[in-house]
Amino acid sequence: MRSSASSRSAQDLVGHGARAWARAVGLAAMAVLMASCGSLEKDETAGMATDKLYEEARDDASNGNWDRAAKLYERVEARAAGTPLAQQATLDLAYAYYKGGEKAQAQSTIDRFIKLNPSSPAIDYAYYLQGLINFNENLGLLGSLAGQDLSERDQQASKDAYQSFRQLVTQFPQSRYASDAALRMNYIVNTLAQYEVHVARYYYKRRAYIAAANRAQQAVQEFQRSPAVEEALYIMAMSYDQLGLPQLRDDAQRVLVQNFPDSRFLKDGLVAAPKAWWQLW
Repeated sequence: MRSSASSRSAQDLVGHGARAWARAVGLAAMAVLMASCGSLEKDETAGMATDKLYEEARDDASNGNWDRAAKLYERVEARAAGTPLAQQATLDLAYAYYKGGEKAQAQSTIDRFIKLNPSSPAIDYAYYLQGLINFNENLGLLGSLAGQDLSERDQQASKDAYQSFRQLVTQFPQSRYASDAALRMNYIVNTLAQYEVHVARYYYKRRAYIAAANRAQQAVQEFQRSPAVEEALYIMAMSYDQLGLPQLRDDAQRVLVQNFPDSRFLKDGLVAAPKAWWQLW
């Protein structure tokens, strides 16, 4: 009896194993079929000439269909590797990512282009686009709703943008993009100065007078031609006054009066900015 039972048990195991194997094979076959169908869907442009594919990508970009345009530029870049068309596709791909809100992908794509094509005729545009990607960083929904000023955020993106524009203006002063880059550089400098003053004001209002004076002094030294210097000098004078340093206070106030004789800060002091709707303090 035991022998018979063992035999049946072995047969059942074999049968179960065979059925399991059959199911596994069936599932694998289905997976291969589905993958094939998926690849057929993804490869809808397989028979299209590369130049025609590029034209279609540009049409999508012109119509604002940035996601599809990016996918098509990726294929052009792969098919035309090592050609001028591939380089152009890379530039267009970075721009499509940028316009589609894919900042990280746009940045990595343009960085890759600059690294691989330092002598490209379009390198000036590459630097311009590299700066533009950081310059136009989106504040996001909360920033927009709260009315957050650009000068109140971390300025690393602005600093990166400034370096890209500076490289363009320095190396290619005759570039068609140089004048616009220079204007953006001026804007960035003013923004960076405003950021330093914003921090100095923050410290001053919290009675951290040494930190306030140091941050205001940094703004004055680094951004001498920025309008934000007016408030920076006033914060310096007031901070030194609170610290009991009359000579430094008088020096800062004298420079303020000489450069901004009609300064509103001398009349009104630090006027508190209106609070955003979400601020409870």
